[in-house]
Amino acid sequence: MKSVKMTVSGRVQGVGFRYATIQLARSLKISGWVRNNRDGSVEIVASGYEENLNKFISQVKKSPTPYGKVNHITVNYITNFDYDGFDVKY
Repeated sequence: MKSVKMTVSGRVQGVGFRYATIQLARSLKISGWVRNNRDGSVEIVASGYEENLNKFISQVKKSPTPYGKVNHITVNYITNFDYDGFDVKY
């Protein structure tokens, strides 16, 4: 299992980005959370098997919703964390 913390910027708020990220994560059996940041970016913490996590990261880079547009993404690998499911964090 691998875990990442991502910060995504671009047109990622108000376009269904969090909802689409949740659907994508659940389909790939990724656990973690997604939340909007005050600066307009979206933060994602995700954990899963390496192959699925790589697919998840790849799709987030392209925007999981057709209404979003990712301009920049940072991906940092972190110590594994234990989280059940994938949800919005407020």
